[in-house]
Amino acid sequence: MATILYHGEPNGPSLAVLAAMAETGADTALDIACHAIDLLGGKRHTLPGVTEPLARDMGVEGEGPVLVIDGEAMTESVFLAQFFDEVGGGTSLQPEDAYAHWEMMMWCRQITERLSPAASLLGNLATSHQRLEALSEDAFAAQVEPIVSADLKVRWDLVRDGEADDAQLKDCEAKVMQAVERCEKQLADGREWLMGALTIADFETFAWLVGMEPIVPEAFKGKSETQAWMKRVKARPSVQAALARATSEAPERSWAPGPEINRWG
Repeated sequence: MATILYHGEPNGPSLAVLAAMAETGADTALDIACHAIDLLGGKRHTLPGVTEPLARDMGVEGEGPVLVIDGEAMTESVFLAQFFDEVGGGTSLQPEDAYAHWEMMMWCRQITERLSPAASLLGNLATSHQRLEALSEDAFAAQVEPIVSADLKVRWDLVRDGEADDAQLKDCEAKVMQAVERCEKQLADGREWLMGALTIADFETFAWLVGMEPIVPEAFKGKSETQAWMKRVKARPSVQAALARATSEAPERSWAPGPEINRWG
């Protein structure tokens, strides 16, 4: 069974998936070959050997990692982390208790529905716009032509245009600040990890927040519990292994069009 993980720089969903893969031992269990690709170069849409592309083509996450198993594309970072957890055979990243599992999934959904679209917009405007703007009309059109999702093509256009009104930018910054505040409140009882035990929620949240530190620094000021938690997550051998796959000096500044903005209130 051929298993390949195509991923971008370890930031956002690629970081979450790479860390979960290493933490669960799924890379060994499935003999996964990891291939770094240029997400901002549109390479995700021309992967070789994909015979079942629906999840890649219609996923809501945007330009995230793609796990290909015998031709079938599997996407969405939380779902991939769950898959790795269930095949890895190591310590589980999902609570066994039904309520605790629901709580973790609700937390992850808040992150993917509120934080990730906001972080993606801010990150792309800060780091990706200039590269896409520099492309000729023909070059850009050729790059996005293989993209099946019309919604995703619109998000590529928005990143290239680099346009966002002040209200939208303030709303995105507010969502980042709200996410950090939520972490601070969750960690206030002295717990080490967001759900008590280490779970997928830690990797997913960290992966979207770490790139926001240089962009919305005020969100992290005075948030000692969150800052300490982020240091603990980053120190995990699995996260260090993920970061070691970087091909740039600052992977946290690597962004590509992400989820549709403001999909959750």
